[in-house]
Amino acid sequence: MYSIQSNQKLKPFTTMAIDVVASNYVAINTVEDLQSFLKSSYAKPLYILGGGSNIVFLQDYPGTVLHIHNLGKGVMTQGENEVLVKANAGENWHEFVLWALSHDFGGLENLSLIPGRVGASPMQNIGAYGREIKDVFYELEAVEIATGKIRIFNREECQFGYRDSIFKNELKGQYIITSVIFRLTTKHHQLKTDYGAIQNKLASMNVNNPTIQDVSKAVIAIRESKLPDPKKIPNCGSFFKNPTILNEEYLLLKQHFPEMPGYVVSDTHTKVPAGWLIDFAGWKGFRNETVGVHDRQALVLINHHEGSGKDILNLSNEIVQDIDAKFGIKLEREVNMI
Repeated sequence: MYSIQSNQKLKPFTTMAIDVVASNYVAINTVEDLQSFLKSSYAKPLYILGGGSNIVFLQDYPGTVLHIHNLGKGVMTQGENEVLVKANAGENWHEFVLWALSHDFGGLENLSLIPGRVGASPMQNIGAYGREIKDVFYELEAVEIATGKIRIFNREECQFGYRDSIFKNELKGQYIITSVIFRLTTKHHQLKTDYGAIQNKLASMNVNNPTIQDVSKAVIAIRESKLPDPKKIPNCGSFFKNPTILNEEYLLLKQHFPEMPGYVVSDTHTKVPAGWLIDFAGWKGFRNETVGVHDRQALVLINHHEGSGKDILNLSNEIVQDIDAKFGIKLEREVNMI
């Protein structure tokens, strides 16, 4: 059974560690409790909180923060070369990845050490090192906020895009994801090692024929070398999306900035690393009295001294404006700010 707490501090539940308060806070452990809560006369507006790694609160929250804590994971069905595994929304994402790897289930290894919980993974279509959730997604279960009814969404219905899904667009604020089913491999794993520094890291580990576990270890090592631990330095991980621009625009920019990297994503568009743009513009390592940019990864904004959400917002705005002025590229935030 759930209980409602008043004037709950949210700092312990968010990785940016902003000191704000929710008028009402509810932790939900089961789908039944969630449905029961949605039928009650709760204080609005309603915000759904998972791992707190993709949110910056700009002020105290006036309504109800609903914290999803339902746990559980396991095998649904297993065939000759694939397995369907289900994880409830409250499961820690990285721990779920490690669980899958311990069973030699392949497909999630490139997504190791991403902060957050399982429930947010399809909403954001999280991705890293050439892999995205949509590559291994089978279906999800969600509860409609207005009715409390359960609905199943398949891959097509989720309308996945780059760090995007239907839950961030036309169905935004209408559903709460309660569990996700993934289609993983049990053998003949298709490794993705040609993105970023994975091959170099594997070579430094003296690994010539990598397993999915080796790829995961390489990804973890790379991420740990670049990204600060939010328990030590509050942050939300990658703060901006990597922009996608027209191929002609990229070639023109390449003439002015020969070092600019780019990854062709289609016949018409190229993806440019936002971290490179921010670094080249001189923001890496920047800091003011309260917030700053990490000195090893320019994509990461950090709260180094009791910064407020508005401090983070102002810094991100300055970076967006500067990158636009220097390169003619408009950066988009990956982090939600409310």
